[in-house]
Amino acid sequence: MFWPLTLLGALAGLLLASIPGALLGGLLGQVLDRRLQLRSWADLRLRMGGKPVLGEQELLFVLLGRLAKSGGAVRPAHIQQAREEMRRMQLDGPAQQRAVEAFNRGKTLADDVRRSLQPLRGQNVAAEGLLCACWRLVWAAGQVPPPARELILAWGQWLGWRRAAVLALEAPYVRRASGVVRSADAELEALRLLGVSSEASPAQIKQAYRRLLSRHHPDKLAGAGAGAARLREATEITSELHRAYALLRQRRSLR
Repeated sequence: MFWPLTLLGALAGLLLASIPGALLGGLLGQVLDRRLQLRSWADLRLRMGGKPVLGEQELLFVLLGRLAKSGGAVRPAHIQQAREEMRRMQLDGPAQQRAVEAFNRGKTLADDVRRSLQPLRGQNVAAEGLLCACWRLVWAAGQVPPPARELILAWGQWLGWRRAAVLALEAPYVRRASGVVRSADAELEALRLLGVSSEASPAQIKQAYRRLLSRHHPDKLAGAGAGAARLREATEITSELHRAYALLRQRRSLR
């Protein structure tokens, strides 16, 4: 481990007041290194980059947004899983709105996530929670695109985790190796996609389907002047909603 401010403080102290100055400067530098969690020159450069470090909650949803977009198009399963994380964290209305904004911003690649991950190095509980949430999101859609896996592995490295340790966190979320989804799993996936529980009534399922369809329908976005990429994304989301509802109509004899 290398402490950049410790070295700079010691050198400055040596120039100003010989050996006693070097000892004092090194001590003060080490205090700053520990407080700022600087372990290398790269850490120091990131700290001096000018962009603010994101808080843990904001950082989480920026990462989730980036993962959701890494496969090309954000899928309804990704959006629903992000909502699940909000519920898991018991976020209130304003906090949920900030989370949505962070998720959308994550899709734009605007934030320097590496700089924001650096303060969490050594905080194993916080880092593990962050990485597990990332694995939950990418597996929510049933498969993990290679770019998404590489992102999570890179983030784990920036957090100071070994590759094997990051991959070990994925294990609880991995689907069956054959990729075959059982019938019961398909129904649960459809319910989760619509944002309703397994105990939902036919009326609740239909209401959730219509609400999501209205929100994501490409015709609605076209009237609002959305771009081509957003329209393609909306078309894919709408298709998944149709498939989920069709499966539930068949399994639950919905009218």
